[in-house]
Amino acid sequence: MIIQVNTDKNVTGGKELTERVEADVRHAVQYVAGHITRIEAHLSDENGEGKSGPNDKRCRLEARLTGRQPILVSHDAETVDQSVSGAAGKLKRALDSILGKLGTH
Repeated sequence: MIIQVNTDKNVTGGKELTERVEADVRHAVQYVAGHITRIEAHLSDENGEGKSGPNDKRCRLEARLTGRQPILVSHDAETVDQSVSGAAGKLKRALDSILGKLGTH
């Protein structure tokens, strides 16, 4: 399973952020990793550089499942780490629902 991390111009990326995002997402979906080919994480600051506001950090996760349509979830929070954690939880629940219905856990 490949995890690709993308940031907009208002979120400072780097190796440390990428490793944290990969670890959170991998932990959330490790039990169904065999069904996932790739996950793309898109991190953004919705208010832009120099501005702040409640829940302005967004994480969108797009999971590509073998032989199925991609799943997209997002979560807005105060910090990038909180948005990643929230989106990873939503992705886990979405995968539970989809794969549970198929009986492929």
